[in-house]
Amino acid sequence: MTAGQLCSRIVASVAPDESVRVAAQRMAEFDVGTLVVLKENRGSHATGVVTDRDIALRCIAERLDPSETPVSEIMTTPVQTVGDGVSIEEAISAMASAGTRRLIVTGEGNRVAGILSLDDVLALMVRQTAAIGRLLEKQQPKIPA
Repeated sequence: MTAGQLCSRIVASVAPDESVRVAAQRMAEFDVGTLVVLKENRGSHATGVVTDRDIALRCIAERLDPSETPVSEIMTTPVQTVGDGVSIEEAISAMASAGTRRLIVTGEGNRVAGILSLDDVLALMVRQTAAIGRLLEKQQPKIPA
């Protein structure tokens, strides 16, 4: 399986000059905890990522005004990306190397194609483990008690 097959293709975004308040409202609107920061003149190329945790720690905890603070001041850069054809194993290695729980998945021309989260990977592992469990149950000998 590849990063492109597993990632979420629904990507909510924000511009770097939009306020942190707008970013938080967009997160609420789309029920997500991560926004990809897209620079207007770069089309759908990611320039950063902002998470609900970034808002809490880099804006609110630092007593910045969310209405006046641009996303560019609190976003995480550089963006950690993988191509959509990269295997899940390679994507996990990339996450571990970067120390991140999310990767931006890119397609043709390095355009944002989706977001792969550690939760996506864990959900896949749970499904695979459950399938192995069902197989083992079917293969157990039927010995009367």
